[in-house]
Amino acid sequence: MTETIFALSSGRPPAAIAVVRISGPAAQSAGKALAGSLPPPQTAGVRRLRDRHDATLDQALILFFPGPNTATGEDLVELHLHGGRAVVAAVEAELAFQAGLRVAAPGEFTRRALLNGRLDLTQAEGLADLLEAETEMQRRAALVMAEGGLSHTVTEWLGRLSMAAARIEAELDFGDEDDVAAAAPFDLSVVLHPIIAEMTAMLARPTVERLRDGVVVVLAGPRNAGKSSLFNAMLGRPAAIVTDIAGTTRDVLEAVVVREGLPFRLVDTAGLVEETTDPIEAIGIERATALLTVADIILWLGDAEDAPNGAMKIGAQADDRDRPKELYDHVISIYAPETIDALWAGVAAQAAALLGDLPGVTPYRRHRDLIEEAAKELRLVNGSDLLLDAEHLRIANVALGAILGRDATEAMLDALFGRFCLGK
Repeated sequence: MTETIFALSSGRPPAAIAVVRISGPAAQSAGKALAGSLPPPQTAGVRRLRDRHDATLDQALILFFPGPNTATGEDLVELHLHGGRAVVAAVEAELAFQAGLRVAAPGEFTRRALLNGRLDLTQAEGLADLLEAETEMQRRAALVMAEGGLSHTVTEWLGRLSMAAARIEAELDFGDEDDVAAAAPFDLSVVLHPIIAEMTAMLARPTVERLRDGVVVVLAGPRNAGKSSLFNAMLGRPAAIVTDIAGTTRDVLEAVVVREGLPFRLVDTAGLVEETTDPIEAIGIERATALLTVADIILWLGDAEDAPNGAMKIGAQADDRDRPKELYDHVISIYAPETIDALWAGVAAQAAALLGDLPGVTPYRRHRDLIEEAAKELRLVNGSDLLLDAEHLRIANVALGAILGRDATEAMLDALFGRFCLGK
């Protein structure tokens, strides 16, 4: 029998109101043990809560939601208490004393919602991201996922594929019967090509991890080009050591910053030189070179002709009349804040172009891998061998089902719900 769980679902006290949730088969009896009686379902009522010795714990607002049409799919009771630490502690202690009740594990309310079919794995993942969202773009993308944006798309794909699979099975089992043989020829490409095109479009979208980790902006160039000074200016604080000594920056220095609602991972690197006798500087150069291959945006400080392909060329001295400004995308000075703001605007515009048209369904890498696997199988369906076609469709269906959590392992669920707070 499923245990009944409880936890504080609002912020830690003290607060004006504290919400304690109880979920499970004994939720109703637990609520009655405290309040004497419960109000009608989905109706708020004021009750005096008492402990097992009939001493008053608090006067609270009580709501009862009978399962299965609740957040967890089970009977659910909410106690809206006065938000003092002692009040919450006393009510939790009284609940813990009742037989069959225990404190919920982190994310256990949402996990029960998943297991009871109130949401699927993608919606749970979206909810976890919504709780952790730090930027407006992260919030919007997580909300689309939590509200079932990807679930609806995948479910619709599965429905269309099931029709194709059913027709293949009919051809295999009853193809020699008159009613099936007389039916119009079934062109699999009519069904599968649009789905493959939709999957390809989904795979072109940025991943949730990209929104969470941030757009990687690497500052690169030769020694004493002003990288660390620009790094500090873009952050608005002295994060990197700046001196006139060549090779001051020997290692990678990173910082996260939010601009225009977008997360950026700003990276300062060692000065690039062809040769060095300093083994520590050599390691820094090696790391800087490696970062250039994975950077989303490169800000190149140095001679324009030496800039890597696609890099944004930065003239680091706006007041240097001898520099040919027309060779650079941005000419800046750390002493002219308006030039730094203009640079950030350019970086944000390039980041927005990389991220594409958001918000919308923003998949995880896990989702992308499974969609890619399904699309690969669907591309192999060609109508020449119905047995093979049926197997390709089966594998594609399994991959898409895994997105929704139909074969989720305990380890996967533990990792996901471990990200949640205690009362969620």
